[in-house]
Amino acid sequence: MAVTARMIEPFTPYQVSRNTSGVVISYGTSSYGYDVRCANEFKLFTNINATIVDPKNFDATSFVDIVSDICIIPPNSFALARTVEYFRIPREVLGLISGKSTYARMGIVVSNTVIEPEWEGHITLEFSNTTPLPAKIYANEGVAQLLFLGADELCETSYQDRKGKYQGQTGVTLPKA
Repeated sequence: MAVTARMIEPFTPYQVSRNTSGVVISYGTSSYGYDVRCANEFKLFTNINATIVDPKNFDATSFVDIVSDICIIPPNSFALARTVEYFRIPREVLGLISGKSTYARMGIVVSNTVIEPEWEGHITLEFSNTTPLPAKIYANEGVAQLLFLGADELCETSYQDRKGKYQGQTGVTLPKA
């Protein structure tokens, strides 16, 4: 399976760990995947409205919107973000999002998410701060790795075929029933 510029936009064909500002958390092409960057759009969980978290009737007021180059996640809290990159997954490929060890070693968990064949869009990322301390996430730097698993055969029914509810998502996408 060859990764193409159309599959990942914008596409970085090498691993970036420095830029003109200095050291960055790495992003770009890796051995069997792609280290994704976090955009500067965050949704931070808040309990100010004291709603119940319900996947069938999700209340968007459970989040505070933040646009910033950093996001401070409070202790034992949660945030959503999206990738900088827009993905078009081929029919013979399955993707799996996994957190980067840099964040994992400081108690930030990125939820594993399966990216199905023929799904396209910005990936919504879920961050959990499992520590008793505030934690910082950097926008426009690496936050997770998308691992690519190639199939020997094309899948019978792709995400696009079944018109999946998150197909073509842009921005940080909240749960849909």
